[in-house]
Amino acid sequence: MQVELFIPCFIDQVKPSIAFDMIKVLEKAGCKVLYNVEQTCCGQPAYSAGYMADAREVAEKFVQEFPLGDPDRPTAKPIEKPIISPSASCVGMVKNHYNSIFQNTSLHNQCRKVQKNMFELSDFLVNQLQKTDLECRFDAKVTYHDSCSALRELRIKDAPRVLLKNIKGLQLMEMKDTETCCGFGGTFSFKYEPLSVSMGQQKVEHALATGAEYIVSTDYSCLMHLDAYIKKNNLNIQVLHLAELLAKGIQ
Repeated sequence: MQVELFIPCFIDQVKPSIAFDMIKVLEKAGCKVLYNVEQTCCGQPAYSAGYMADAREVAEKFVQEFPLGDPDRPTAKPIEKPIISPSASCVGMVKNHYNSIFQNTSLHNQCRKVQKNMFELSDFLVNQLQKTDLECRFDAKVTYHDSCSALRELRIKDAPRVLLKNIKGLQLMEMKDTETCCGFGGTFSFKYEPLSVSMGQQKVEHALATGAEYIVSTDYSCLMHLDAYIKKNNLNIQVLHLAELLAKGIQ
């Protein structure tokens, strides 16, 4: 299966290695990965901040960045390829908020096709490809953080845990209040810094209480927030994006 890769702007700028890890995971699952180097952003930062004109401009670029045809057969009938992203937040933006941007526009139908074919990594592996065991090994205690976007916008809860539970040597330790927000929330962390930091502190304390060595999530934005608190306080726990963990464990 051919799949398109969408890498969020913050991962591209802060930790691009997650993109390469994701390619490794998808190839292990039997996919041929395509990447459009012209891609930039889904428009979520502008949209969340209320800059609708800017968000629309970026979103228009986004829906035109993923050709539905086969690049190896340009004259063939278009094939609607899945678009896979390592960010539930970005996927949630496209699937849930693009409707208000493209309603009654010339890009409405193209937007619908992109929405239909866009998936977060764990959701795609487990629920679309039926790949629950990638033959990984990772000897560590891990706790999982449910990001708000994955859980509330995309209803993703079981898929990441299914993948984690099938990793040899891994012990999944569920933390208290795992469904509670970590406090990042994009611009929320800037506008309400004291509250954001307190929420991050609580999340890290719950993770430490499990005895886990790593906090894992589908969203690196959450993990960046938690990692900043961890490093500032020299705490004995690390963060890993799900794609990083799977890539490290692939035999």
